[in-house]
Amino acid sequence: MPIYEYKCSKCGHITEAWQKSSDPPLHACDVCGGSVKKIISQNTFHLKGSGWYVTDYASKSSENKATKKEQKEKTTKDDSKSASNKKPGKDT
Repeated sequence: MPIYEYKCSKCGHITEAWQKSSDPPLHACDVCGGSVKKIISQNTFHLKGSGWYVTDYASKSSENKATKKEQKEKTTKDDSKSASNKKPGKDT
């Protein structure tokens, strides 16, 4: 069962309640009897580690863009190497 948090609008007290999603929400504060509102709390779900996004959720189009960029960089490097290997004075 999930834990829901409610904050009192009168005194600011925060109450935690174990409730089914089908249970009705709380309406009154346990401390002062004021009206309460359900709040969103921080969860404990964390995605850690390197590469989880690339290996599991990346779209094919982003992979194609990365591959094209790598090929372009390689071509540029190869062109600069071949230009530096030419000897001056000889026509090829």
